[in-house]
Amino acid sequence: MTTTTETATARKLGTPALTAMVVGSMVGAGVFSLPRNFAQATGVIGAIVAWLIAGTGMLMLAFVFQILAVRKPALDAGVYAYAKAGFGEFPGFFSAFGYWASACVGNVTYWVLIGSTLGLVFPALGEGDTLLAIAVSAVGVWAFHFMIMRGTSEAAFVNQIVTVAKLLPILTFVVILLVTLQSEVLTANLWGAERTLSGLWSQVRETMLVTVFVFLGVEGASVYSRYARRRSDVGRATVLGFLSVLALFASVTLLSYGTAARPELAGLQQPSMAGVLETVVGGWGKTFIGAGLVVSVLGAYLAWTLMAAEVLNVAARDDDMPAFLRRENGHGVPVTAMLMTSILISAVLVVTLFSEDAFTFTLKLCSSLSLIPYLLAAGYALRLALSGETYDSAPRGRGKETVIAALAVVYTAFLIIAAGLEFLLLSCIIYAPGTALFVLTRRERARRVFTPPEAALFALTAVAAVAGVIALATGLITI
Repeated sequence: MTTTTETATARKLGTPALTAMVVGSMVGAGVFSLPRNFAQATGVIGAIVAWLIAGTGMLMLAFVFQILAVRKPALDAGVYAYAKAGFGEFPGFFSAFGYWASACVGNVTYWVLIGSTLGLVFPALGEGDTLLAIAVSAVGVWAFHFMIMRGTSEAAFVNQIVTVAKLLPILTFVVILLVTLQSEVLTANLWGAERTLSGLWSQVRETMLVTVFVFLGVEGASVYSRYARRRSDVGRATVLGFLSVLALFASVTLLSYGTAARPELAGLQQPSMAGVLETVVGGWGKTFIGAGLVVSVLGAYLAWTLMAAEVLNVAARDDDMPAFLRRENGHGVPVTAMLMTSILISAVLVVTLFSEDAFTFTLKLCSSLSLIPYLLAAGYALRLALSGETYDSAPRGRGKETVIAALAVVYTAFLIIAAGLEFLLLSCIIYAPGTALFVLTRRERARRVFTPPEAALFALTAVAAVAGVIALATGLITI
């Protein structure tokens, strides 16, 4: 059980601290990879279209979490709780498990990018996917594990400090590129490989999983809603953090096109922000961004590890995960959930040894795993608005909230389609065996394992997982 002192301290998180959790969750590895990832896919015009779509869609999701935080204040751990309340226990389990798995895979991208950054100085680390790099990363995983075991509120305080510190190099990057912008280079990079509408649309689709990845964490304040001083702080922090990060991401992307030709940007080693700044100011720029990346990524890793363990623990306390995941130490840290989180991160690190492009693979898999939880949360908000639940006592804004929720549903459904069949099947390979936790939970409570609709959903997931394994074995899908 959480101690009284620990709980009192944790519950004092107000808007600034919750906003720091949102910003700290989103500003991580993704922003440092944007120049190359966008240049490989499209030009300036395509990037603007992509950010408009992603910004609007993710803003609708941010509003969804704001709406749900106000209308369903009793629901903690955000994404998981909303899916369960809206669609039942098994979809709720999928949301919790998928969100947790997405966080773990996302954390692997952080270690890969750190390894790639240090690989510029120590070639044996390669691009973060060599045996030595994986070994060093594994040491880092468990070092963080034992630090977090000292207490959630202490780790949250560290995250606030790191969030401020890591924004400095990114803001410096934006200011330098704004001052040194070469308009003729920017103009030359207006278009991608094709200048047709169909070509532009194809280019924009190529960026969608990248934008999802960099925006993961928009629900950060919602996940920690039980620690909020006031429920209204949760929604305010979500929107404030999102808008700040959107402006930052778009600036990094668009200003980079004014430094070098698009093919040159597309060929940069990750973290590509370092290569861009080196082009502008020389070698110290690469070192400066590299140092900022390490601070930024470690801060994001801390925030995501906290959120991953929190979701498993809350699900267990709600009897939707096995009872062993409820276990907490004297500091209120969910020890078993933390252990499972660190183990999965370590396992995925090993998988990257067999990947052709470890960073891109883990980035896209992380994004794909997050889409189902996001879709279910948006669907729950739409269901509330259409049914009128919670609107009897507070009817104001129902029409606007219906439109917001509908747009969020359309956007997340579009992302699942844009991700493609490959990553949907890979996601099912993770979801299907994870169902064992759901089976164990039901048996602990002497309940029927599956209802008929749940059995149908599991069968569909299992078939997709088998298809994914066969595709991997035959080479139809590569990682």
